[in-house]
Amino acid sequence: MDRPHYLNELIRKRHNGMVKLITGVRRAGKSYLLFELFYNYLKNIGISEDHIITMALDDIEHRAERSAETLYSYIKERIVDKELYYVLLDEVQLVEGFEEVLNSLIRRNNVDVYVTGSNAKFLSRDIITEFRGRGDQVHVYPFSFSEFWDHYRGLHAGTEFPVQFPLHFDRADINMAWQEYITYGGMPGQIAISNLQDKANYLKQLFDETYFRDIIDRNNVRNEAELEELMDIIASSIGSLTNPRKLANTFKSEKNITVHQDTIKNYLDYFEESFLISRSKRFDIKGKKYINTPMKYYFTDVGLRNARLNFRQIEETHLMENIIYNELLIRGYNVDVGVVDHSFVDDNKQRKLKQLEVDFVCNQGSNRLYIQSALSIPSKEKLEQEQASLVSIKDFFRKIIIVKDGLTHYNDEGILIWNLFDFLLEDGSAL
Repeated sequence: MDRPHYLNELIRKRHNGMVKLITGVRRAGKSYLLFELFYNYLKNIGISEDHIITMALDDIEHRAERSAETLYSYIKERIVDKELYYVLLDEVQLVEGFEEVLNSLIRRNNVDVYVTGSNAKFLSRDIITEFRGRGDQVHVYPFSFSEFWDHYRGLHAGTEFPVQFPLHFDRADINMAWQEYITYGGMPGQIAISNLQDKANYLKQLFDETYFRDIIDRNNVRNEAELEELMDIIASSIGSLTNPRKLANTFKSEKNITVHQDTIKNYLDYFEESFLISRSKRFDIKGKKYINTPMKYYFTDVGLRNARLNFRQIEETHLMENIIYNELLIRGYNVDVGVVDHSFVDDNKQRKLKQLEVDFVCNQGSNRLYIQSALSIPSKEKLEQEQASLVSIKDFFRKIIIVKDGLTHYNDEGILIWNLFDFLLEDGSAL
């Protein structure tokens, strides 16, 4: 399947003098992006195959190149003229000292370097620092709902991946697709599986045998049971405000286990470094400052989250919020949780002040959006509840409520009520 969002990122970053580091949760499609989509793009624009040096380092054929010296020699021997060469390396973390190899390559004027890696070491966010400002990250997410929808209706239309469809959609069909997406998510491997039980088994196995094993092995985790318990707590409470101290109290009160909050913080860092979860910090909108704790955690893929809980907690409200959060990240926004003071008069005609939450404060350069997520707004009271935090914000940035049910329109307060599927299926330019 074409993934133009990521392919265009790689194309845009060509010849920028940096190592293009393709990161993301394991099995999200990084290798396919590099060795299929980008490789074919290079050939289509006229790059000859002998100027595209590719290597899958997890292949037994290239076992001999898994040292820094032999890998560098292998590549250098194939650079025989002054024309531009593209070097595409998969699973580069298998090479001891790969950072030195990549730094050496980008010193050459006629080499453009692209690499992927799939273990927890390479997935670590601070890998960029190894290149002292000469690494450029392309982060690959599992299929967005828009990508999943193209695949879903392509199957129903009798062709696996249609090139284009009009934006309009059949409401019954898209709701069926939505229910499948909020249950099994967007990992490419499970999307190719038709049997639902096989999908579930694939996701459970991926979580347990791939992600958890990477985290445990990389960080020498001694108490695996604590790590698993913490993941279950986070999975059960996506979108809830928490912090290590609160989580330590939860272990004590609900599990009768004492775990120090510093240990919990380390475990949360491990999950984030492997891109299983992301955190959203609290931001005081009027005070224009961050509030250190608590914060929210969301899953990179809701199917992985559900698999972790054996598909016992399919709560549409929370899963929809998680999916909107991921969509905003894919579109390049930095996303925080907003807090704003709200003034009101109580039943005794006394003026009171309380803090209200804005689900997402989204920043991209000078552009800012305030977004609330609501499954439905069936009444005037519910609308007032959902928009109370937004109307308390007195700046001129756009204010949006994304709703699954209902038509897209502006209300009397100037707030955009945006239908969920209109939001997920448009190209992002309306933001």
